[in-house]
Amino acid sequence: MIDLTERQKNLLRAVIEKYIETAEPIGSETIEKEAKLGVSPATIRNEMVRLTGLGYLRQPHTSAGRIPTSMGMKFYVDQLMEEKSLSLKDEVAIKEEFRDQSEPFNRLLKHISQSMANQTRSLAVATDEDGDIYASGMANILDMPEFYDIDITRTVLSMVDRFEMLKQIIDQMRGEEQIRILFGDELGIPYLEPCGFVVTRYQMGNHRGVLGIIGPSRLNYPTVIPTVRYFSQLLSELAR
Repeated sequence: MIDLTERQKNLLRAVIEKYIETAEPIGSETIEKEAKLGVSPATIRNEMVRLTGLGYLRQPHTSAGRIPTSMGMKFYVDQLMEEKSLSLKDEVAIKEEFRDQSEPFNRLLKHISQSMANQTRSLAVATDEDGDIYASGMANILDMPEFYDIDITRTVLSMVDRFEMLKQIIDQMRGEEQIRILFGDELGIPYLEPCGFVVTRYQMGNHRGVLGIIGPSRLNYPTVIPTVRYFSQLLSELAR
């Protein structure tokens, strides 16, 4: 992978974060007005062309702005983004929500998926060692432009009914890897190209499984990743 200059990194970060916010191709004029990069509009345009040539951005239509590629999103997650921890208020509220530990395990996983969906405003899933899937937040993704395509939505929703499909994502986790970020075009499953996945393992006593968030490839990773990690840790704590 070619090293990017600091200016290119700052520009790529600005484009991706604006794209996460809007779901629209981002033009150089928008970046020039809002990102405060301290360079001329011509320089921004030239650098966006370079980032496109390097594979970090792409132009969906000739007259449109740019959107990040999977390669660009991976670079952002690995090197550019700053994670945003849950607020103390949210942590206290979640711990209070799960203070009663008498729930049967299957209800607890359903409850966890509901809470994760509320926190991330995405589709949340939890699995157990038997391959059962607990999902919440299906209505959340229906408001996202990427899921206006019925084939994409049908494919994603079928994943929460068929463990074999979801297992293709789970199996991508390597060894003791705790958090895995995947993009649909890595999976080779038709209609999942615009999607992003964040998955993590959990262990609660003798119970083991996976927690995950499913949404568009422009998931708000700075908040989704620490949220998923937090719920995995919460399940471990509930076993004590």
